[in-house]
Amino acid sequence: MATDQPAPTARDRQWLLTLLPAFPLLLLVLRLWYLSRQDLPTMLLLVQYVNPLGLVSALLITLVWVLPVVVLVVRAMGLLLRVSDRSAETRRSWLARASHRIPDWVVVIIVALAALTWQMRFLPTLLMLAVAILGLTMRVRHRDEPRIVRTYCVIVPIVVAGVAYAWLAGAIIASVRAGEFATAFLLVVPPALTPLLTGPVPARFARLVTHWPATVAAVCGPVLVGAIFLRVPVLPNTAIELVDSPDILLGSIVTIDDQMTTMLAADGTTRFVPNADVRSRTLCPDPEVAPASVVAVHGWPVEQTALEWIAPSRPPSTPDPRCLGRPASEPRRS
Repeated sequence: MATDQPAPTARDRQWLLTLLPAFPLLLLVLRLWYLSRQDLPTMLLLVQYVNPLGLVSALLITLVWVLPVVVLVVRAMGLLLRVSDRSAETRRSWLARASHRIPDWVVVIIVALAALTWQMRFLPTLLMLAVAILGLTMRVRHRDEPRIVRTYCVIVPIVVAGVAYAWLAGAIIASVRAGEFATAFLLVVPPALTPLLTGPVPARFARLVTHWPATVAAVCGPVLVGAIFLRVPVLPNTAIELVDSPDILLGSIVTIDDQMTTMLAADGTTRFVPNADVRSRTLCPDPEVAPASVVAVHGWPVEQTALEWIAPSRPPSTPDPRCLGRPASEPRRS
C-alpha cells in the first residue's frame, strides 16, 4: 500500500547533531575576536572577564527571528515537495523528512513567536506561510477528500488574502504615495501568492522549486546569522570623567575591581584607569535610529514588532554631554 510518509535513509547523519552546540560556540568566539579587533591579548582579556550570559543573551535575541524563518520555510517547502512529487526518491529527500518531523504544535508556537518578534511589514509573509502550511497539510492528510482540500487550499487562502488587503489597504496606498516600493511589495505580494502556494507544482519542477532554494538557504543562513551577531553589542557603552583631566574616556566597560576600571575603546585599545582617578561614570544608551519608513498600519509603524508597539518605551531624551565627549559642566552647543 502506497504511503506519503518520508522513507528512512540508510545514511547515518547523526554526526550533524554535534554541530548544534559547536555553531553557537563558534559564534561566541568570533564575537570576542571581532570585538577585540583581531588582537589576541585583548581577546584573552575579554574571555577572562566578559560574562558568557551576556553573549548567550545577545545570540538568543539575534536568533529569535531566525528560528521561525527556518522552521516555517522548511515545513512549507517540504510539504509542497511531497504533494507535488510522490516518488520514492522524493520521500527520501532531507527536506521531506525534515518537514515531516516538525510537529503541528511546534508550527503553532513558531507562528505565535514570529507574530510577536517580526516587524509589521513582514507579517503578510508570515500569514502567507501559515496559510500555505495549513493548506498543504490538509492536502497531504485528506488527499482523498476533495471537499476538505478545496476548502483549505482554495477558499481559505482567498478569504484570508481578501481580509489582509482590506486591513492593509491604507498602508499600501501610503507606501506607494511615499515612494516606499519595497514596503508596498511586502504588503501586496505575499497575500496574492497565498492561494498559489497551497497546490502542487508539476513533478518535474518540484525539486527545482523547493529543494534547491531550501539548500541554498541552509548554506547561506549560518553566514547571515553570524554577520548579524558579530555586530550585536555585548558590553555596556560608558563615558568616564576623570578627576584631573578635561578628557572624557568613551568605550565599553570590561570589568571593575577594587583598584582598576578596565575599558575597551571603540578602536579596540584597552585602557586601565585607576578608580581614584575616576570622577564619574555614565551609562550611554545606544543612539536612537530614526525610522526609515513613515508608513503605519492603523497606527502600527511597519518597522516595529508587536512587542515594541505594545510594550512601554522610554521617551526620547537629550543625550548626556559626557557621552558626546564633553564635560557635564560644558554648555551644550546648538
